[in-house]
Amino acid sequence: MKPRRFPWFSYLLVAVGALIMVVPFLDMVFTSFKGPGEFGRLPYRFLPEDFDFANYGAAFSQLDMPRLFANSILMTGVAVFSTLLTASLAGYALAKLRFRGRAVLFRFVLATMMFPPFLFLIPNFLILANWPGAGGNDLFGAGGYGGLLTTYAALFMPFLVSGFGVFLMRQFVVAIPDEILEAARIDGAGELRIWWSIVVPQTKAALITLGLLTFVNVWNEYIWTLLVSTVNPDLMTLPVGIQLLQSYLDPNLTQPIVMAGLVISTLPVLLVFLLLQKYYIRGMMLSGLK
Repeated sequence: MKPRRFPWFSYLLVAVGALIMVVPFLDMVFTSFKGPGEFGRLPYRFLPEDFDFANYGAAFSQLDMPRLFANSILMTGVAVFSTLLTASLAGYALAKLRFRGRAVLFRFVLATMMFPPFLFLIPNFLILANWPGAGGNDLFGAGGYGGLLTTYAALFMPFLVSGFGVFLMRQFVVAIPDEILEAARIDGAGELRIWWSIVVPQTKAALITLGLLTFVNVWNEYIWTLLVSTVNPDLMTLPVGIQLLQSYLDPNLTQPIVMAGLVISTLPVLLVFLLLQKYYIRGMMLSGLK
């Protein structure tokens, strides 16, 4: 006898999971419209009494939003471009080019994924602080103050290369038939031409997926930018600025303003995801098959 199936149970789990994820986001949005004193009032009200847009104006007046946005965009844009470029090139080399030490190099790339990112905070900080010739340092990285930590390069340098990105692109490039690449070589195409004309179009879904994941991770980065902004406050990004706003003002009065800042910070991520969700879903499905 064929066992009975209960698809309603699966739908119920999906609905409950979606509700758990959506409710905090909606609470953040509704709190951003609450007036002074509404946040700490008991019993708690999910919806504001009156939708007050003044919190968004207060967020811009309390924080230097143009600078915070510019720093976040610079940091994220450079990191996404560099990650896609290096991951695609390295993935092609590790998947299709034959050279000595390829397997060992790929294992080193995999090894970088085994360590938590927090482990590299102090080494990255010290490397940039002692960068030769930067920030008054001599050729041995001594004698100056801050090194590259005082420049905008400190925002994105730790995020220029991604071990996960190299691994992901390598897995996608492996699936490209070797016959296509050999035909291109017979026609006189070089490796860079093959990479640009064949590999990049064939792995577009993977590149968009990797770019979206990198965008979200770097845009929401907090610990590293907090360390950098202690050396140069001009390098502060949106997550750090919003957290500092919450830390030195009365929570009951400023929580709606903080939530307004969080909504503003979330909008670029939400917009990018909505524009690229079709490619993201396709890339995640294909990566699961790989």
